[in-house]
Amino acid sequence: MTTLPRPTTELSADDARRLALRAQGFIGAPNRRSGVRGLLRHLGAVQLDTISVLARSHELIPYSRLGAIGRKAIENAYWTPASEAAPPAPPHAFEYWSHAACILPIEEWPHFAFRRRAYRNRPHWNHELADGAYDQVIKQLQSEGPLTATELGGAKRTSEWWDWSGAKVAVERALMYGEVVCVARRGWKRVYDLAERAVPGTLLHDGLDDTECLRRLVRLAGQSLGVGTRADIADYHRLKGDQVDEVIADSGLVPVTVEGWGKPAWADPAALKTPPRGRHRTTLLSPFDSLIWERARTERIFGFTHRLEAYVPKPKRVYGYFAMPVLAGGRLVGRVDPAREGSTLVVKQATLDGPKAIPAVAQALAEAASWVDCTDVRVERVDAPELREPLARELARILA
Repeated sequence: MTTLPRPTTELSADDARRLALRAQGFIGAPNRRSGVRGLLRHLGAVQLDTISVLARSHELIPYSRLGAIGRKAIENAYWTPASEAAPPAPPHAFEYWSHAACILPIEEWPHFAFRRRAYRNRPHWNHELADGAYDQVIKQLQSEGPLTATELGGAKRTSEWWDWSGAKVAVERALMYGEVVCVARRGWKRVYDLAERAVPGTLLHDGLDDTECLRRLVRLAGQSLGVGTRADIADYHRLKGDQVDEVIADSGLVPVTVEGWGKPAWADPAALKTPPRGRHRTTLLSPFDSLIWERARTERIFGFTHRLEAYVPKPKRVYGYFAMPVLAGGRLVGRVDPAREGSTLVVKQATLDGPKAIPAVAQALAEAASWVDCTDVRVERVDAPELREPLARELARILA
């Protein structure tokens, strides 16, 4: 393990919280000029998920920071629009395994070489790869151009989500190896193409060794977090702790101590030069937002327990299927489990941090309604029943 320098900077718990919020884009004026692409580069990764309540999570990420942006503009910012009338434009992003399945800036393709190599050397897989299936998929993409798994021969063998077809197993393996890349989404289906055709030539290489890759990703994680412990930094791109240990001394991050954390931490030196200033965003957060990815970090910074309950049996849910934390004034002041009924945003359940949270929660809900073209908000249930009517009244006032 690398011997680390002694920390020279001491941060209060509030300092660390504000650094984290600014690093994630929640303090200061929204940078609408750089838009979704700029936000993606700033965050380093945007998580994908199949669940869609108000919108899919990769749409909620820019909504929460930049406000109501057209859905098509978001999709075009992430993926290269498929067009038969013109040659494909160079991609701005690619999909790969980072924190989870994520959209990543195309500039980072070389720095995931370490993971592509690890997949190529992986001895065991959950899905068996049928003889000849891999070569067949590559040949079909070479001859026919970008295709979905269905167009390659079928995504699944049965209706079960996990029962992938041979073509789907092959093309996903090729994506993990780096021979194939997702260039667009059609509906919610990946459109695959050969990496040699889709990734700019200057980036299409695995020339960086593992140490160079890890050093870059640790530095990026520190910048995206503002300040973090070893576990925080490792979790951002799902590195191993010893991988972080190997490179953190040379990553450019600086060691700090944070009040109440009880563990060593590292910060982005550029973030330490200027105290976070500006207006705090008031917004709903996707449960998959990178601000709250790591549960222990969320509890440490915000004193807030965050858990996605979509996969919890309904009788055991506490906060709801897709409970979205409410950020206001740099704090998490409650959570809302939303749904849509036509042009109405429905609050199936809300949990508020007392009456003082009502104006912020109402503001966040009203803005969320504007994101998804809803003209009304209906509150069905609040955990503290006496707060239901005050919340409904405040919403009516804002929406009037």
